[in-house]
Amino acid sequence: MSYLNHNQGYREGLLETRSVIKKDNYALITPDGLVNNVVPGFEDCDITILGSPRLGARFVDYLVTVKNQGGNKTGFAGDGVQSFVYVEYGKINAFVDEKKYELTEGGYLYVPPHLQLTFENSNNGEDSRLFLYKKRYQPLEGHTPEIVAGNVNEIKQEAYEGMKEVLIQDLLPKDIAYDMNIHILSFKPGASHGYIETHVQEHGAYVLSGRGMYNLDNEWMPVDKGDYIFMGAYAPQATYAIGLDEPFAYIYSKDANRDINI
Repeated sequence: MSYLNHNQGYREGLLETRSVIKKDNYALITPDGLVNNVVPGFEDCDITILGSPRLGARFVDYLVTVKNQGGNKTGFAGDGVQSFVYVEYGKINAFVDEKKYELTEGGYLYVPPHLQLTFENSNNGEDSRLFLYKKRYQPLEGHTPEIVAGNVNEIKQEAYEGMKEVLIQDLLPKDIAYDMNIHILSFKPGASHGYIETHVQEHGAYVLSGRGMYNLDNEWMPVDKGDYIFMGAYAPQATYAIGLDEPFAYIYSKDANRDINI
């Protein structure tokens, strides 16, 4: 199922959206307003750019629906830019440094900044949905990040800050060689953050399941599966899960392990 709505003509009712854009502070981008972009190197893909420096982020997030045998076979990122791909559904073959990685639902691959990522759809003609990320790497003398591949279904969920109703999965090693990490945070229905967080790190978050109410700079707003949230540095932020059927969960990036340049 695609969240992108194109060529559907007029809709019933008024033009309206839950999206809120506060550049350099925070943003909520809902799937009903997403548009496809033409990005060189991506073939037979519906690709939309979510977070980017034009929004205020120091990274770029993409949502990619890969069709047929589509993908990126010319190379993504590298030359000082690290990348990460997560499979929301479907199956892809990813390639880094002449090695093949078969990624199914929940699978992910981190590619260090001196290497490029290529991939192709391998889902028997059905679409695959990817969450794709890139960020310029901040080097640290004596340390070099390595390729990391895995699947979230094989990672144990840990209590987040001592709360058993809020669970976190770290997708990358807690190693100073990495200047960022990718996490999945999952809230059982009714669970919440323990406090409203205010910090220098920024996030790009894509909602994988459930619903919540999110506080962004002290504005409460509903969020749903398929929404994208940008949280800039120092933007107050917290959430609680609503609904009864499934946890409210999202995958998100966080810069880490580096001092602030001046």
